[in-house]
Amino acid sequence: MLVALNTLTPRMRFNFTKPKIENWVFKLHYQVTVTVLLAFVILVCAREYFGEHIKCISDQGVPDHVIQTYCFFMATFTIVRHYNESMLQSGFLPHPGVGPLQDSDQTLRHTYYQWVPFVLFLQSICFYMPHFIWKKKEGGRIKALVDGLQYAGLALSEEDVKVGSNVVPSKASLGNRVDLIKKDIILRLRVSRTWSTWLVAMEVANLLHLMFQVWMIDMFLHGNFISLGSKVIGFSDWNQISDPLELVFPKVTKCIFHKYGPSGSIQQHDALCVMALNIIHEKIYVVLWFWFLFLFIASFFAVMWRIVSFFLYRRSLKFNEMMFRHASHSKFNPYNVIQVINGCQFGDWLFLYYLAKNMKRIVFQQLFERLAEELEKRDMPYDQDGHEEKGAEPVLIGRVDYDDETLPLKDDKKSS
Repeated sequence: MLVALNTLTPRMRFNFTKPKIENWVFKLHYQVTVTVLLAFVILVCAREYFGEHIKCISDQGVPDHVIQTYCFFMATFTIVRHYNESMLQSGFLPHPGVGPLQDSDQTLRHTYYQWVPFVLFLQSICFYMPHFIWKKKEGGRIKALVDGLQYAGLALSEEDVKVGSNVVPSKASLGNRVDLIKKDIILRLRVSRTWSTWLVAMEVANLLHLMFQVWMIDMFLHGNFISLGSKVIGFSDWNQISDPLELVFPKVTKCIFHKYGPSGSIQQHDALCVMALNIIHEKIYVVLWFWFLFLFIASFFAVMWRIVSFFLYRRSLKFNEMMFRHASHSKFNPYNVIQVINGCQFGDWLFLYYLAKNMKRIVFQQLFERLAEELEKRDMPYDQDGHEEKGAEPVLIGRVDYDDETLPLKDDKKSS
């Protein structure tokens, strides 16, 4: 048990040095959910704390280990007619769903308990797959661009300073690094758009995958998972013997074993089985129901936020200032914001946003200003040799309305 817990310890640690390449909802899927599912697998397999999965008693003539092995593999059942609270309270029935079996009785067969640890482990792999695909498609581009800039805020000297295994860049080194990043962004805009496309696609995949997981668990529990949480919330009298969870996770079940008698006739042996691990199974799936509900709400709003961002990034100056201020904790010149936004598509805008979340404030400010200047040069008139015409007025593509404020794409001070 302790060895298994040690394998989960690295997943519980927060690594603040890794680049941020997804939002917190994405992390809930591949970090928190995967860790929770693996913890449940360990919990279900910890027999030294909860005993055997099944213990059965029957009449004389069948060894205990035989009847227990048979009932575990062939599944047990309960009788629908015997889920009667009044009969349970009066003592006519020993346990919910357990009583005499008639030919016309409807039974519920319980086979899921054989597969619970395997299904939980498979689910943990499935929840990690979107992140695995995203890491492969992202290719470490954000890390490559911001690598070596962790001490950029200390770039005050004229020469690089080495402190242990780390290097504090000089002003010139910082400027050169910013120019390289600017050129990379300008020359590889289509790559940035692909980067953003895969990010949004995996966020949508997380939402769809979660819906698939809910459907799969509902099928696994014979249609009882979707309404499980609402039944638990609506159940008010926990002093009753038969609670809603007993239908799905019975603690005591029946099992019938057949064998030949001394004369060759078939003998029927009725066994009563105690499902000790179902007390754990019911807690696991109730927790999963509430966690999946929260995860679905968070994932749905995360996808809706991407859609809202797509429609607002070209229409609201305040929205762009708020987003980049939130990412880099700094203010930007509105004219630079307009110039960059009008030179970008949504994929480029999203890439810049995540770049701002990973860069130091002073570095991203320099990058943003130089990126705005580079995009502004694209609007300048050129002569026949491809050089800027000296003294020429900049070509204004038009005027862009942001929040009822009309601002030119070129600073009037520069054009005067």
